[in-house]
Amino acid sequence: MNEAFIYDAVRTPRGKGKKDGSLVEVSPTELSRQVLVALRERSDLDTSQVEDVVFGVVEPIGEQGGNVARTAVIAADYDQTVGGMQINRFCASGLEACNTAAAKVMAGADFAIGGGVECMSRVAIGDGGMPLASDPLLSLPSYFVPQGVAADLVATKYGYSRDDLDQYAVESQKRAKAAWDDGRFANAIIPVKDDNGLTYLDHDELMRPETDMQSLGGLAPSFGMMGEMAGFGAVAVQRYPELEKIDYRHHAGNSSGIVDGAAAVLIGSQQAGEKAGIKPRAKFRTFATIGSEPTIMLTGPADSARRALDRAGMSASDIDLWELNEAFASVVLRFMDELDIDHSDINVNGGAIAMGHPLGATGAMILGTVVDELERTNKETALVTLCIGAGMGVATIVERV
Repeated sequence: MNEAFIYDAVRTPRGKGKKDGSLVEVSPTELSRQVLVALRERSDLDTSQVEDVVFGVVEPIGEQGGNVARTAVIAADYDQTVGGMQINRFCASGLEACNTAAAKVMAGADFAIGGGVECMSRVAIGDGGMPLASDPLLSLPSYFVPQGVAADLVATKYGYSRDDLDQYAVESQKRAKAAWDDGRFANAIIPVKDDNGLTYLDHDELMRPETDMQSLGGLAPSFGMMGEMAGFGAVAVQRYPELEKIDYRHHAGNSSGIVDGAAAVLIGSQQAGEKAGIKPRAKFRTFATIGSEPTIMLTGPADSARRALDRAGMSASDIDLWELNEAFASVVLRFMDELDIDHSDINVNGGAIAMGHPLGATGAMILGTVVDELERTNKETALVTLCIGAGMGVATIVERV
């Protein structure tokens, strides 16, 4: 089996996923096209050597449906022999796409591209439907609750206070600002431009660096009505009867933001890189996927990380940097406690609480971020993971070359 190497990683800025966001006029195909063009131009890539493009998309309907990856390949004027596939593993879709592309290289492909796209201003969360949530024959026996209620269940069960969550959120904003001020994203970010070359957006639009504990303290919990009026809190307590009730502690300031964005990662074999005259930046050590209890839903990252570490013959102490998508503050706090990770080693440049979570693209974005950070800090190994709806986890270990 070939080893799979990361040669380049690019992403768009994250635009506010609302009607007043800077990327609202840009289609999912166009965002995807621009990151594919950037990969080709930056590496002077002969695209006939790329076997496939795999993109994560969480709401694969409408203009994000019909295999947006293949559509973007055609729009980017890649060689007609390049395939395209879109996949959906909810919030981990972008990382799963990169793992799938790496597996294709391990199986013999010269190059493959993993990545993802989500235009949340144009295709909203839930537009694609979800039988687990809407069909009582499925939702009742599985004790289904929405993700926000699950995040509050994690906070309640494991004792993370509102202050704990807010302190984490403030730190995410500080780290994101420091990273931007220091130019740490400059290598990965490609400005999104219109047909005339004018820039729609060149920075992560959602950031609120002025955030402090006082400003967060004025925000009302986001999921209390959903939990109490719709009864999902009672469902969670039914599944976890050791709890009297769910305390609702997450809000817009300590949860991930809704944004638009796309990312792409060029993955290839050593031989293909040598032939193309490009140098590898990191290699895949291993990756792993796991299912976890679906009501609490968001604890899968620790289990998938343990599985990946075991598969690689490593322990948590062997990892220099950790990236866990900041879907909700409690997710990261629980992960750090479970694996005994110091806060200084995880999400060192901030995360989705500060910059937003473009569902299908986030996994590919943070994979690229951690490769940049390994190079910047001269460190060796990193583990990237995300929590996933319906109770799953995906983890990927990479090593700097």
